[in-house]
Formats: sequence, C-alpha cells, structure tokens
Amino acid sequence: MKLISFRQGDRVGAGVVLADEVLDIAAAAGLTGERTDLSSMLAIVRGGPAALTACRRLEQQAREQRQRLSAALLPSASLRLLAPIPTPVRNIFCVGRNFLEHVREGASAHNAAVKAPEVPQFFTKATHALVGPGGDVRLDPKVTQKLDYEVELAVVIGVGGRDIPASSAFEHIFGYTIANDVTARDLQRRHDQWFKGKSLDTTLPLGPCIVPSADIGDPRSLELSMSVNGEERQRARVEQMIFDIPQLIAALSAGLTLEPGDILSTGTPSGVGFAMTPPCYLRGGDEMVARIDRIGELRNRIVEV
Repeated sequence: MKLISFRQGDRVGAGVVLADEVLDIAAAAGLTGERTDLSSMLAIVRGGPAALTACRRLEQQAREQRQRLSAALLPSASLRLLAPIPTPVRNIFCVGRNFLEHVREGASAHNAAVKAPEVPQFFTKATHALVGPGGDVRLDPKVTQKLDYEVELAVVIGVGGRDIPASSAFEHIFGYTIANDVTARDLQRRHDQWFKGKSLDTTLPLGPCIVPSADIGDPRSLELSMSVNGEERQRARVEQMIFDIPQLIAALSAGLTLEPGDILSTGTPSGVGFAMTPPCYLRGGDEMVARIDRIGELRNRIVEV
C-alpha cells in the first residue's frame, strides 16, 4: 500500500494509490461509515494499527466494490502531490556521514584523514525546507553557489517513545519514504555547522508516498539511487549504513522523546556533487530523481530565483 497526501483545490487530504486513481481515504470513510479518524496523514499515523487497518480495509473495498466508492476515487492527474506529511509538527531529524564511502569521499575532497563516526551524527532541517514531489527547489545565487543533492531513506515514526531499545525499534516505525537532503555546501562550511546549510526553504524534497513498514519488510535490502539530468550519481543499499535503523532510533531516542509523525532521514551514500572531480553543483533547470526500491521515485527541479 502506498499512502499519499494531496491537494485538490483548497483541500488537503490523504489517499491510497490505485493505479491511475487515488482513493480519498476520508471520503471513502464517510461513504462506508468508518469512524476512525482518517482526515490526514498525520491522523492516520497517530491512529496506529487501527487507522492503518481501516485504510487497508477501504483500499480492498475500493478494488472489490468500485461503484460503491466511486465518489471517493479521484483521477491522479487532477491532484497535486504533497510531501506525505505536509506540515510536520517539528524539525525533521537527519543523520550525517552514515555510509563509509561517503565519509571517504568527503575526507578526500577536503584532504583529511578518513575517520568514521563513532556515534550517529544527528542534525535537523527546518520544517519550511519541506517540499513535495514535483515541487521546485529554490536556488538563490545570492545565498549559495554550491547546492548539492543527497538521496536518503526516511523513516516515519508511528509509535512514540523515549529510550527505545534497538531490539524493539521496528515496532515504532510507521513506514518509509524518500528524502533528498539538498545542501548548501558553502553555507555548511562557512557557518561551521550543518543546520543553516541544510535548512534553506524547499531543500528537503520528500515523498512521493509512505509505504507502511509491514509492506517493506526488512529495509536493509532496499536500494537507493540518485540521478541528475538522467546521469546516475549515487547508488547503494541500506545494509551499507554504518549505523542501521534500529541503532539510529535507539541513539536518537536516548533521553529524547520521539512522537508519532516524526521523520528521521537516515543518511546518504557516496556520489555527491562536492566530492566529484571537479565538483559538480546543482544549477537552475537541473532535474533530480531520487529512487528507492518498493517506494518509487521522487522528482524535483532546481529553479534559480
């Protein structure tokens, strides 16, 4: 099952992808008398297993009883896809330097010794960095001259908690989506920390959907890739992470309460623009396509302003 958030006119809703149509979950709930709150993606995440079961039940009814739910079936072309959680309640959690080859390419680019992190390196991106599938990523040359891409697997927390042990981390995951941690490398270096260079408006494309964790199974086999203007730049598997997803959740939640709907972007592999010879930064008109197995692809274009 692929869950999306969409805009139709002035209304924002949540839906299930059905080939070239989308099942408007809230509308379908109204037609069937479903009482679970399915009004938004955040409501579904917060609703836990009961809400997810209701979504699956409505999806099955739409496939088997199309006429009954026809009023809730919307042509995909009539909708604008949004980031799966369009308005996160707080900053998006991110992980830096979580693939060894990315650590190596960064060290080489800066003529530094290779030193893998001993603990996960967390930072956050501001909520206004979020942009959905097909959304434009702003490039303001007065602000940055070195905009870069980073494909990442993002985890959506379903069950909150603090001090979550790695052994039960998967029980706290609602699902997975694709993130592109677009970064202003010059700001990152100039400010000597990551927040500013990672948090410019529209620099976190997210989507196109959330796939529930049960539908993904073991995420270690997932392959992620990034292409720019049709040229592949990055490709790796989740199993190559230095710190796996349970370790990340355990480390992040130590003394820090995670909440349903929190987003954790888990790090990018090698192949980023700043480490190429010569460096190859994003320019106006460039199209980025981030892909992850069983989730889909996330397309965004750089627009110079």
